Amino acid sequence: MTTADARRQLRATDVKRLNRGWRRRTESRLGLLVESVTQPFNVGSIMRSAAAFGVEHLWLAGNAAPPTHPGARKTGLGTERLVPWDPAVPVPDAVRAAREAGFRIVAIELTTDALPLHEAPLDGDVCLAVGGEDHGCSPALLGAADAVAYIPQIGRVGSLNVAVATAIALAETRRREWAR
Repeated sequence: MTTADARRQLRATDVKRLNRGWRRRTESRLGLLVESVTQPFNVGSIMRSAAAFGVEHLWLAGNAAPPTHPGARKTGLGTERLVPWDPAVPVPDAVRAAREAGFRIVAIELTTDALPLHEAPLDGDVCLAVGGEDHGCSPALLGAADAVAYIPQIGRVGSLNVAVATAIALAETRRREWAR
């Protein structure tokens, strides 16, 4: 019998066991601040990634679409029930709430002082912050952030979709913790 013959997808109970093992290796808390992401499918995708990577809380800011929007629910597959979230408030209020919960803020954005994501300060209790589809993080959010990181790219596209960028940043944050 070859390896390919023995290979099969995991059953639901196997997936639960696998995920439980990764949860045991996870100590840091992870938050997410989503500013002015208006497309419901992006919010739903972000919510699904947040649930997959164990985000403790999601703060919405600006004119972000709520995870309860029918389009967000369709994409998120019900994950709005798995990650506590707050309705959208002004950026300073969302930042204050994240800080009061004990998080440092790391914005994901292309700025003059941004560090490559793989070098960013993602240790400890961190709240990643992402901005809207067209303009990214606002000056208010960038000014409030403790650090800014960008996702290195080599292609001819200037940026990633906000939901994709969020998933990459969440995955890198957890990967770095698990590698220690």
